[in-house]
Amino acid sequence: MRNLGLVVLQALCLAHAHAYYVPITAGVRALFLQVGEGTMTGGSFFTIGVPDNNATINTVSLAVPAAALGSGTPLPMSTDSPVIISPLDLFAFCEPPATSGQVYVGGFYRVPGTTGAAATLSVSTPPFLTSANGDTIPIQQIAWTSSGLSDHAPTIPSGAFTGGTQTLRSVTRNFWFESCLAFRYLNTQITPPGTFTGRATFTLTAP
Repeated sequence: MRNLGLVVLQALCLAHAHAYYVPITAGVRALFLQVGEGTMTGGSFFTIGVPDNNATINTVSLAVPAAALGSGTPLPMSTDSPVIISPLDLFAFCEPPATSGQVYVGGFYRVPGTTGAAATLSVSTPPFLTSANGDTIPIQQIAWTSSGLSDHAPTIPSGAFTGGTQTLRSVTRNFWFESCLAFRYLNTQITPPGTFTGRATFTLTAP
């Protein structure tokens, strides 16, 4: 289970061929999920790297220019996640976050054998982003585009938060998945000034 912080600041004023959904060797039953920053000790997963816990909660954020407030033009969000490299094989899978705002999301579901149901990747969000004054922005105003270098069909579909829990994809046993998510604020409503926050929790669940 990994978290991603969501922040929208509203201003109001008068004036190589790469594998992205790939089979891995069967082994000890394990789940691994990385959202933004993660830890893989001992090299890449393909070179027998070992996943470890990483408590970092990365953030995507945006300061909305007053002149653009509620214009209906989507605005790209930035992130404090620095991740570009896939822990699977050290391939540069995401565009530089400083210019793309992309957040790496990846992991695996592994079991000893070759049978069994798939795992499920989901994300849970509150219905609203909320400011200290109690003002709100519907979470549906935050959407994402999924991609990855050499990724011809996004592993995690592009979409938008709905509030509550939504399924992102099924993960077959003994498979690795990964995508780079670039978030945007849809900006379709006038909202009072303030800093609006919320949290998206990504979860990989095995049967």
